[in-house]
Amino acid sequence: MQNTAEYTCAYCGETNLTFVDLSAGMQQSYVEDCQVCCQPNVLFFVIDEQTLDIKIDSEPEN
Repeated sequence: MQNTAEYTCAYCGETNLTFVDLSAGMQQSYVEDCQVCCQPNVLFFVIDEQTLDIKIDSEPEN
C-alpha cells in the first residue's frame, strides 16, 4: 500500500511530494533528490499505526 506525503527540502526549503510505501514498516528512511534543486535529502518517516498519519523529517545528505 502506498500513500503520499510532503516534506520540506533541507537545502532550498521548497515543499516536495513523495510516495510512502506503508507496507515497508512504521519507521523508514531513504535518500530522495529534491524536485526543485536536485539536492539529496535523507528522509526519515514515522507512520502512526492507528491513524496512518505520516511525519517526515529531512536533512542534507553528508
